[in-house]
Amino acid sequence: MTSGGENKDLNEADRKFFRNVFTLALPIAAQSLITIGVNMLDTIMVGALGETALSATSLANSFISIYQIFCMGLGMGASVLVSRYYGMKMGGKDPEAAEHALRQTVCLMLRLTLALAAVFALVTALIPELLMRMYTDETAIIESGAVYFRWSVAAYFFLGASLTTTIALRSVRQVRLPLFVSIGAFFVNLVANYTFIFGKFGAPRLEVAGAALGTILARIFEATLIVGYLLCKDREIAFRVRHLLMKTGSLIREYVRICIPVLISDGILAIGNNTVAMVIGHLGATFVAANAITAVTQQLSTVVVQGVSQSGAIVTGQTLGEGDRDRAMRQGHLFFRLGLGLGVLSALFIALAKYPIIASYSGVGEETRAIAGELMLAISFIIVFRATNSIMTKGVLRGGGDTKMLMITDNIFLWTVSIPLGVLAGFVFRLPAFWIYVCLKSDDILKTIWSYLRLRSGKWIRRISVSQTEKREA
Repeated sequence: MTSGGENKDLNEADRKFFRNVFTLALPIAAQSLITIGVNMLDTIMVGALGETALSATSLANSFISIYQIFCMGLGMGASVLVSRYYGMKMGGKDPEAAEHALRQTVCLMLRLTLALAAVFALVTALIPELLMRMYTDETAIIESGAVYFRWSVAAYFFLGASLTTTIALRSVRQVRLPLFVSIGAFFVNLVANYTFIFGKFGAPRLEVAGAALGTILARIFEATLIVGYLLCKDREIAFRVRHLLMKTGSLIREYVRICIPVLISDGILAIGNNTVAMVIGHLGATFVAANAITAVTQQLSTVVVQGVSQSGAIVTGQTLGEGDRDRAMRQGHLFFRLGLGLGVLSALFIALAKYPIIASYSGVGEETRAIAGELMLAISFIIVFRATNSIMTKGVLRGGGDTKMLMITDNIFLWTVSIPLGVLAGFVFRLPAFWIYVCLKSDDILKTIWSYLRLRSGKWIRRISVSQTEKREA
């Protein structure tokens, strides 16, 4: 009887766990789906202009994605602290000091985001052609990409502010507002793109520049509502405009220890992924266009994975903030199994969606379609591993505070395995597209194995504290 009772309790605990995870994950996934829908519409609209325009915007966005990943690093690094301090606050562990630390974390995050935006905006404005030459040596693509860059300079500030603020709000379980704002941004982007790319409703036909302008308008809409809510309405973090000038000295050491490794890890990873994009770019415009088509499909297949990954960091951080280490370990193993299951479902989605999605790109040639089909087959294999290690490394292990080890491991696998194998496969052995892609993404396989071993060891759970200095300042 006792065994049956324990089983019943365990099943109920598991059901509660999954309800908690998906309550957070599904709105995040829905928001990601909307963002991907915007990107897909951009790709299809620009694709109607031809392969040169499609390749140019795709490669330009590869550089912009470096900034986006840096912002994700800043946001997710801050999220580790925000979710932990929020758990301390809700669990009654020195709530005043925990709330003050919450504000300090958000303050540091926003200051770094705006500083980073200024750097990227300056570089993009001054050397757009040089940036494009990192990805391709085809003159027409360079010129078109430089136009896109010049129109995108202001987007960095709005993108960074809305992205990092969204992550901070999610960390205190506010997931609905970002979703609704993304729905609004979707329609802003859709109408603006149609208007300015093709010159509708009396507007000038701007083509590639129109795609950049549509994105900026959507980012302005998004940032105004998200950041405005944080500064004027939110009560969980209770961060206001005056807090942008608050003293943060007492938190800097803890912030650097936990958040900066995430920023460095994601930043170097972004550079690594752009090195992959450079390898792809030098394989020719056909390969680049095919990869642009598959990138959207890959994003679509992992929206739920991204939601579960972020919810993993939040749930783990709050559980540890409440002081329950054993429950965090049990949840970690459940997350690992959930990652495998979602990876298999993602692979099936790609297999089913491959042909309809490729067929929707009317402006590309047969060779591009053939390569896209081959790449999608490779993605359907890799995605099982990517889903699992993403939930573990960007979710559970990061939420446990194991950010320094993740920084080291992420980049060792990328730079010593994936990129060298990809270069050999593409330029030395001239292997088919399937094997080039598998080699370029082989770090996902290795990280899946490593993350499971790290989970079992228990060494990923790190202590995060609120200092007495913070308490006095509060």
